[in-house]
Amino acid sequence: MIAGIEGKLVKLDTETALVQIGAITYEVMLPGYGVSALSGLIGTEISLCTMEYYEGSLGGGNLIPRLVGFLSPAEREFFATFTSVKGMGIRKGLRALNMPIGEIAAAVENGDEKLLMSLPGIGRRMAQQTVAELKGKLRTFALGAEPARVAAELKAYQIEALEVLVAWGEKRNEALELIELAGRKHPEVRTAEELVPLVYRLKQGIEV
Repeated sequence: MIAGIEGKLVKLDTETALVQIGAITYEVMLPGYGVSALSGLIGTEISLCTMEYYEGSLGGGNLIPRLVGFLSPAEREFFATFTSVKGMGIRKGLRALNMPIGEIAAAVENGDEKLLMSLPGIGRRMAQQTVAELKGKLRTFALGAEPARVAAELKAYQIEALEVLVAWGEKRNEALELIELAGRKHPEVRTAEELVPLVYRLKQGIEV
């Protein structure tokens, strides 16, 4: 699986970007907020976290590989959860995400169906379905939810370690739990440089 792509942004339209790496140019599908974030960067080097999927009918033998790009591992993780809603799908999910994921996650957690219905392609039934299936699962993505928790429970070096772990592909929820466990077991640790390897040892089940 192609988990990331880094190269020159040579073209950007309403749904996709063309990223050139040497002699090869890749078409990358983007969520709406991603298109906005990359506007004005044509001709510059960009880096995207990616996921792959196959579009088409398996029975018809007409599967087309597609690459979807995100600005961070956390956004990729959010998208995987968001598109798990029955009837959502990859393309509908991409079109719907025309605002930062923190705002959308907060709307789900608050049961704000009106805001969800304002997203492209999301009607009342889909908004209700999204809240029913995802409420309680998007707290760490919700705007204001994670900062409040971090401010209340984590020190600066723990926040730094969290961002390192997420950047390296760890799930935010799991990283938070492991950081908290490491803090209880080793209160003497006071730097991200000490904490990150400790978290990986805990994850691997190594007694520390």
